[in-house]
Amino acid sequence: MRVLVAEDEKVLADLVASGLRSEAMAVDVAYDGLTAHERLAVHDYDVVVLDRDLPGMHGDDICGELARSASRTKVLMLTAAGSLDDRVDGLELGADDYLTKPFEYPELVARVRALARRAAPALPPVLSAKGVELDAARRRVTRDGRRIELTPKEFAVLEVLLRAQGTVVSSEQLLRQAWDEFADPFTNAVRVAMSKLRAKLGEPPVIETVPGAGYRI
Repeated sequence: MRVLVAEDEKVLADLVASGLRSEAMAVDVAYDGLTAHERLAVHDYDVVVLDRDLPGMHGDDICGELARSASRTKVLMLTAAGSLDDRVDGLELGADDYLTKPFEYPELVARVRALARRAAPALPPVLSAKGVELDAARRRVTRDGRRIELTPKEFAVLEVLLRAQGTVVSSEQLLRQAWDEFADPFTNAVRVAMSKLRAKLGEPPVIETVPGAGYRI
């Protein structure tokens, strides 16, 4: 899944982004509202973790615009204002969920994952194909019952392929969904990650290369 963290407290924003990346999410960061607004216009995010009181463009305005545009991006409003009235106001603006600072990191991750499931077509909590099972909530992958340890990036690539349910996923799609905005479209990162993932999944191969198109399971 791809997430935008829009937070003007740079240390907090970077910590949240780093933590979400360790959970196999592709994460971009914006430290002000105008930058967040520009990135939301360009990229297709599953979830935006949106600080309400952003400089440049207020989080309320960003949230309202997303709601009016019927965007598929889900909004987790993150703010220090935690009164009942504040929460009601945020939800009425169009936020899908509301989390007050300070927060527990595991709760943030769980809420982001729950919103991402709502942003995408409904799929079972455990994805499986050809003996491979991926449990995103538990960060667990097995093949024919054998546990497979993957890096966050390998995990993200496998999740994208399994979510495609047998359709072809291009290298460009993988870069958009498993990497972040700084990924070089001319890099061999996808090929390298795919090679390592195939080696860990073992024989017989489960990931097929479709010449000129991409990959599928």
